[in-house]
Amino acid sequence: MLRRLYDWTMSLASGPRAPVALGAVSFAESSFFPIPPDILLIPMVIARRARAFSYALLCTVTSVLGGALGYAIGALLFVQLARPILGFYGYLDKFEAFSTNFNEYGAWIVFIAGITPFPYKVITIASGATDLSLPVFMVASVLARGLRFFAVAGLLYLFGPPIRHFIEQRLGLVFTVFVVGLVGGFIAIRYL
Repeated sequence: MLRRLYDWTMSLASGPRAPVALGAVSFAESSFFPIPPDILLIPMVIARRARAFSYALLCTVTSVLGGALGYAIGALLFVQLARPILGFYGYLDKFEAFSTNFNEYGAWIVFIAGITPFPYKVITIASGATDLSLPVFMVASVLARGLRFFAVAGLLYLFGPPIRHFIEQRLGLVFTVFVVGLVGGFIAIRYL
């Protein structure tokens, strides 16, 4: 069953609608969606290695645009939308203390959150809610998201065939590690 799921994912990743799905997930993840675009980016690059950098560019552009939506949510709709989103991720109580110092280190916070597994949507919303300079936010977002997605695509481009072989030979192990990492990430997000 796991092999069929893997084969199905790889066929979708090399399909004609894969870039649209990647762009949509990347956009949504930066403002409200909990799943990172790496889940699509990685199999897409493995399936079509020659398109690695165009996929990274697509992820970067749509993620930054989604981040602008997150910024707008924080700036314009904090009470109606941002509070429930921050509450869902368990950050509402921490937001008050966080926002007092946010603008002082805002560019660095956006940059670090943009390259790490930290939920970027929290930072995009916080940037708008605390009135972080929009140009500072956009520059930090472009640099961080570009670095993250181009690093992933570049590594997969360079080491793609051995990684694909490793995954296909140890599918059960890779799936288990992925699920543990995903669940562990959500637990860490919830309690940190």
